[in-house]
Amino acid sequence: MSKRSLQASTEGIRKAKQAFKRKGWTQEYLAAEVGLETRQSIWKFFTGKPIDRHVFNDICSALELDISKISQQSDEDNLSLERHEYNSLDIEYLVQKLRSVCEDRIQTQCGILHLLDIARPIYLNDIYIDINVCEEIPRKQWLEIDDLQKLSFDNISASSRQEYQKQIRGLAAITKYPKIILLGKVGAGKTTFLQSVALSCAQGNFQSNHLAIFINLKSFAEDVKDFHQLSLFQYIHNFWMNCEISETELSTVLLHGRALVLLDGLDEIIGDNYNRIFNKIRTFINKFYKNKVIISCRSILHDSSFHGFTEVEIADFNKLKITEFVNKWFLSVVQNSPVTSQILTNKFMHKLELIENIHILELCRTPLLLIFCCLLFQSATDFPSGNFEFYKQALNILLVRWDEIKGISDRQFTPNLSLLDKVKLLSRIAASSFYEGDYFITETKLQQIITDYLLEQSNIKTDTDALEMESQKIIKIIELQHGLLIERARGIYSFSHLIFQQYFTAKEIVTHTDSQTLQNFVARLCDHRWYQVFLFSISMIKSADNLLKLIKQKIDHLAVNNIKLYRFLQWVERKSYQISSIYERASVRAFYYTIALPPEHPLACNQDLAITLEHQFTGGLSIELAIDLALIHALAVSLTMTADIFFARLSALNLALDLKHLLIDDRCLHTSLQYLKHQLPSATQGRESLKNWWFANGQAWTEELRNLMINYRQLGLNWQFNQQDLQDLQQYWNANKLLIDCLKCTRNISPSLRSHLETTLFLAGEIELDG
Repeated sequence: MSKRSLQASTEGIRKAKQAFKRKGWTQEYLAAEVGLETRQSIWKFFTGKPIDRHVFNDICSALELDISKISQQSDEDNLSLERHEYNSLDIEYLVQKLRSVCEDRIQTQCGILHLLDIARPIYLNDIYIDINVCEEIPRKQWLEIDDLQKLSFDNISASSRQEYQKQIRGLAAITKYPKIILLGKVGAGKTTFLQSVALSCAQGNFQSNHLAIFINLKSFAEDVKDFHQLSLFQYIHNFWMNCEISETELSTVLLHGRALVLLDGLDEIIGDNYNRIFNKIRTFINKFYKNKVIISCRSILHDSSFHGFTEVEIADFNKLKITEFVNKWFLSVVQNSPVTSQILTNKFMHKLELIENIHILELCRTPLLLIFCCLLFQSATDFPSGNFEFYKQALNILLVRWDEIKGISDRQFTPNLSLLDKVKLLSRIAASSFYEGDYFITETKLQQIITDYLLEQSNIKTDTDALEMESQKIIKIIELQHGLLIERARGIYSFSHLIFQQYFTAKEIVTHTDSQTLQNFVARLCDHRWYQVFLFSISMIKSADNLLKLIKQKIDHLAVNNIKLYRFLQWVERKSYQISSIYERASVRAFYYTIALPPEHPLACNQDLAITLEHQFTGGLSIELAIDLALIHALAVSLTMTADIFFARLSALNLALDLKHLLIDDRCLHTSLQYLKHQLPSATQGRESLKNWWFANGQAWTEELRNLMINYRQLGLNWQFNQQDLQDLQQYWNANKLLIDCLKCTRNISPSLRSHLETTLFLAGEIELDG
């Protein structure tokens, strides 16, 4: 082995000083460039004193000098150089030798995963899914908020929009680009991808003529704290010391560019130690510039960059990748049979694609949150109905648990900002933009919100310029550490998922439960964007009584603000009292609300809410309800009939009027319907004849059917709703549905109020108007 130190020759010192002068650096700057805390080694280098071999090499590399022409060479050194030259001639043999001796170590280092809440290790190859990467980084684009709104496709998620961007496979990107900064949000799978690359390389499935080197930068940073002079090269050599690899062998492979260097977690070394580690990494990359290098990071670090690196970003999972991962989960993690795994996967995806689970689908596009969803699903084979707790746990993973698992301290990122402060800030940001109808928010506005918050803190300095700079730093930290704020384009941010913005908006509302805040909130009752915010708020609030009373008052105002709607509700109430008491009155009112609507209305004959309110509906309707539903169907058929289709639908109309099985106890109505049915022409007549009959008699016949229904069942009234009336009817229905869902979400309500609200659903009643 060659000696551990080197010193510059007289001629070498002269050349080094010339190079140093050309650079225009100070000794302190050169020390920082090579990752040294002091300039002592720099001083020794320029005075010809012995210094550590690797520090000597790093200084020469920084000054772009040939080491062999700067150092004093002893016989031992010349022997080392000869050995180096010999190995250079047989580099293929050397690479394969090192690959062979390091394969087991790579397998141990990268072949096993420790997944969220799984007590046992999981083999990477059993669960890993190939990733795609986006070559275009959205945050690099200069766009206006209006442009982003247009790209949102009616607020389609950012994850879904990635599918429209150019993507390539992760391994293809490594083949295409020699040096890569691999970006990805929290839990996107950066570490797992690099481990998979290292494993594939070691096993000869990818870049089989390269030596895989996987380095956890957080571990490297921790070692540097104790050994300040430790270079990245020394760290790699020490890591493989048990593999009996000499420094010369490792250096030879690196100098020939035959290593695949995977540096994981640049974001995890943020703090006082960052600049030193960054310089050591940069020195290593500059010295061994021929190698393929991939550096993973949660976010772009705007204050520093590596020369010659291409930035790519891990794409979120699409549905196909979610399906593939879930199947592997049930097969390898839960250890089901292939048949059972496929059945559970199909059920998982079916539930995930239901409209009520659209927000959960978006979370599943991130591998970390997909694991969380798999964990919950495997125990209940369904997604939890308690949305508040589900999203609370998901946020806890991003805010707290993932950094704990990774061994990252919150204070490492924001020493003056507690977790509670960050939650309060996110809540204020969410509510501020959501009230204004914005999903996107400019960096300037973000800074203002954060600055205002910091000014409210008694222990914070009031220098507004300093606070603005601090606020900019906080924005980057929240994005980097938790991934909850994402820069969508230059200087424009949004929450990573709309559901998280809605959650934090609700949190801000329930923090300020004064009358004015609640009134402003309830004013948004009919805005569909606020639906989930209401459910979250009701779930969070300590006592829901006041908020629910305001919601009910708002619903009642909707009724009296449209006289047709109010009279319609009065008819619904009267009609419901004609029905047997085996059903809850509110469910019967919901039933009649929908069957009396014009057949073209989206809610016409929609019984979902009635079934929700009254489980007995699922077992079949009572005779009275069945008769009314059948009559409404017959009227709808006739109202939508035209002369051109009368020939084809005549049999359907006859069938709709055949109610003898329901009218056993109502012979009068049965006789009248039969009389009306007999007025219809025979289906044996020709198409043209039937068309002429309906053209001449259809309208009068339909009105006769309507009058019969009104006389016998007080049903089929022509309400003559205009377009605004129909919109108000839909709005009133949605508001009642929201109230029902709110009641299901909370236990923090007095029993008497719950009973009152449940019994007065779809009831016009009498209210006092303000003023």
